[in-house]
Amino acid sequence: MGIGPDSAVTLLITMGDSPERLNTEAAFAALCGVSPIEYSSGRRTSRRLNHGGDRQANAALHRIVFTRLRFDPRTQAHCERRIQEGKTRCEIIRCLERYVDREVFNLVRTASSAPSL
Repeated sequence: MGIGPDSAVTLLITMGDSPERLNTEAAFAALCGVSPIEYSSGRRTSRRLNHGGDRQANAALHRIVFTRLRFDPRTQAHCERRIQEGKTRCEIIRCLERYVDREVFNLVRTASSAPSL
């Protein structure tokens, strides 16, 4: 999955610091600084990543994305497909960071809601 121990700990600490704020995946994305923000240059309307949030969690997601781009064939195929669609590398990385954010949030939510023995 491309998540090393340092990145996993950083993301878990980020989630643990603000459990009352994390009702949805979008809230976790905003906390990690990977929620999209609309912007316009005058000619083109696009999205960029939110520069707020926990910078360490954002860096952890960034490391995970680049590890996957380097070693995961599914992520490489996804990247190539998006390039063929005309997306820029920055847009692809932004989408992948949001995808990883969603995946981590759902994994932790599932693990935390499991009944303890």
